[in-house]
Amino acid sequence: MGKIVFKSELRSIVSQIRKSGKKIVTTNGAFDLFHKGHVKSLKFAKEKGDLLVVCLNSDESIKKYKSEKRPIIPQQERAEIVASNIYTDYVTIFDEKTPIKILELIRPDIHVKGSEYSKRLAEKEVVEKHGGQVVFMERDPNDTSTTKIINKIIKLYGDSHEDKCN
Repeated sequence: MGKIVFKSELRSIVSQIRKSGKKIVTTNGAFDLFHKGHVKSLKFAKEKGDLLVVCLNSDESIKKYKSEKRPIIPQQERAEIVASNIYTDYVTIFDEKTPIKILELIRPDIHVKGSEYSKRLAEKEVVEKHGGQVVFMERDPNDTSTTKIINKIIKLYGDSHEDKCN
């Protein structure tokens, strides 16, 4: 079994980890146009426990909560990129707008999100219901983001779809 797992496989993985007494940490997001901010957040999350499960928004999920024009990178490629990171133990893809259903299955000890979500985190209730804790990571306002990258590309190249690199 690789790092990218189906939701159906998670139940037994999580059960085995719990029996060993290890702390399970989750985080979630689109991880579109993977960048340094993503690496920092995965490192921060991994430092909170023993096993990091990244819940990745599917393409359909991203369209529901971000834009019909997103994601830029398809879900399988994003999953492979996140799985290749040294801090990631497992990646699973979910289709809903929020990770509530997958977190209900995993029941993490710790769930990590960026501090920008501290006032409106849909998954907080399900994590705490099962005895878990939500930890917020302070974001560096100077760090990049996928939105900043997209806006920079638009500013540099406008609506031109011509490949300027070749």
